[in-house]
Amino acid sequence: PASGRGAEFFVFWARHVRGARRGSHLGRSAFGRKEIADVLDELLDRLNGEAEALLHELNVVLPNEIEKAVAQGDLSENSEYTAALERQQFVRARLDHIARRLGEISDIDLEAVPEDRIGFGSRVEVLDLDDDTVERYTLAFGDYLDFEKAEISMASPIGKALLGKGDGDEVDVPLPNGRIRYKVLTFETLHDLSEGAA
Repeated sequence: PASGRGAEFFVFWARHVRGARRGSHLGRSAFGRKEIADVLDELLDRLNGEAEALLHELNVVLPNEIEKAVAQGDLSENSEYTAALERQQFVRARLDHIARRLGEISDIDLEAVPEDRIGFGSRVEVLDLDDDTVERYTLAFGDYLDFEKAEISMASPIGKALLGKGDGDEVDVPLPNGRIRYKVLTFETLHDLSEGAA
């Protein structure tokens, strides 16, 4: 049987993900630059695919596994039953996370992405003030980061510190094992990058 939370998520998913596909306000911004919205569309597609797979697992696969495990009798020593319940909790938590992320993405106003400061999609070059090394990052959402492109989450300590900054600004980033001090050398916004691709 479908879980209540799974059904609630499906309603949210149907309204927000399917409504925020290409051709929506995310797909055609006032800038007329499809490249900007394509970044968000790609993320929506990936989250959409994961949500569909997880909903199927939550509402079809896991109930079948639990039913089979219950049919075996004593559940106190049944590792299959325990594993299925643990997986069910994980899937529900991941669906909740995806639902929040979809809400954030669908609320993004592309016109509000800054053109003169570091924001979503910006490529940033910074100088580590402690060891004089230069590092490059691209600010992205935390889902499906491409580490080969040096993408970092906007919610990470470095991402939070860089948001809203500009050339020459210095930031102090608290980390679990200490602190890092950066100076922004240069950056390109999502607008700059879309103009370069045009």
